[in-house]
Amino acid sequence: MVRIKLNDQIITIDTNKLTILECLEQQGIAANFQCRDGVCGTCRCQLISGEVQYTKEPLAFIKEDEVLICIAKTPL
Repeated sequence: MVRIKLNDQIITIDTNKLTILECLEQQGIAANFQCRDGVCGTCRCQLISGEVQYTKEPLAFIKEDEVLICIAKTPL
């Protein structure tokens, strides 16, 4: 389970089948994004708790407490 801060709202994600961005989209929650490839950093969010696994190596700069939701999933 992962908790992120998006638009001043704390959101919990508990699936590893989709990226965090895809989960948000399925729930009708709008999130900023552009590349869906971990390059631009537009989807950067604060990681409140939990761990993520990336589907590919992030190329955008992220701090220790940040996550790129376009390429991040919850661990198995």
